[in-house]
Amino acid sequence: MHKKTINILAIESSCDDTGAAVLQNNNVLSNNIANQTVHAEYGGVVPELASRAHQQNIVPVVQQALKNSGIDKKDLNAIAFTKGPGLLGSLLVGTSFAKSMALALKIPLIAVNHMQAHVLAHFIKDNDHHSPPFPFLCLTISGGHTQILKISDYFKFEILGETIDDAVGEAFDKSAKILGLPYPGGPLIDKYAKLGNPKAYTFPKPKTKNKLDFSFSGLKTAILYFLQKEHKADPGFIKDNLNDICASIQDTIITILLEKLKLASIQTDIKHIAIAGGVSANSGIRSALKACEETLGWTTYIPKFEYTTDNAAMIGIAAYYKYLNNQFTDESTQASARLKVDE
Repeated sequence: MHKKTINILAIESSCDDTGAAVLQNNNVLSNNIANQTVHAEYGGVVPELASRAHQQNIVPVVQQALKNSGIDKKDLNAIAFTKGPGLLGSLLVGTSFAKSMALALKIPLIAVNHMQAHVLAHFIKDNDHHSPPFPFLCLTISGGHTQILKISDYFKFEILGETIDDAVGEAFDKSAKILGLPYPGGPLIDKYAKLGNPKAYTFPKPKTKNKLDFSFSGLKTAILYFLQKEHKADPGFIKDNLNDICASIQDTIITILLEKLKLASIQTDIKHIAIAGGVSANSGIRSALKACEETLGWTTYIPKFEYTTDNAAMIGIAAYYKYLNNQFTDESTQASARLKVDE
């Protein structure tokens, strides 16, 4: 495809993790992340605190990524950064840092769409992971997004269905909050679900006008009312049945996701199915998807854990394909909090 060696420094700062990675072509040489623990006591990400923490973390994280990669900054061919979507204050820190570094080193600047990068993480060179062939379907699930995408080329994304209200990650985290679990609660629901009976309680599956769209706000309300009612009758209900409640919530969410994905596969006649985004780290979703290989003849693509949550390696791989297409940006580019996946 391309004989030249391309070294890219990538920066990710869309939410509360500061990430920096160095890629040589489609190989990840380093992938460093500084997590922010400051938000746990508030039960969610506080935007103002997030952007301040990015300012503290960005220089050390970039230095560490360069050091771990063994690549000198003067041997970089481009600097890539997350343009959006995300928290504006957080995006601005990464954007302005990338601009000034590219300017100082006199090398090109590459703006990356965070949602496209989640999908393109599947193209990171890795002996244990095969990349999907075009066209494929991708279920992108995170704290801020829930979408079924048809991917026809590296930068040809078509939204087949998306959430009309809450994202699936939000449904997990808010359900966890109602259960009194600490933030972020999604991984804890996954943990307790493994020990419970997924059919212990039933929750409604919301209907949407477009059959491929998602809606999670009604489910969240149903869970809240159910727990309030049971708690009134028995104050120890949540504590005594936590595993079964978590298993039932998780099973309902997975069923909703897979029903839509199956429908999208039938409608498009595509059987190469990938998942991406932070919630794709959920073990229940991974097993359910894997099971569809047997029952539906799908070929499934599940990213490594380190490439599911927000990380700079995925920004780097998206930037690599943009570099090959000469898709560079200039210093006038601006962060965009509401950037859509097909923009």
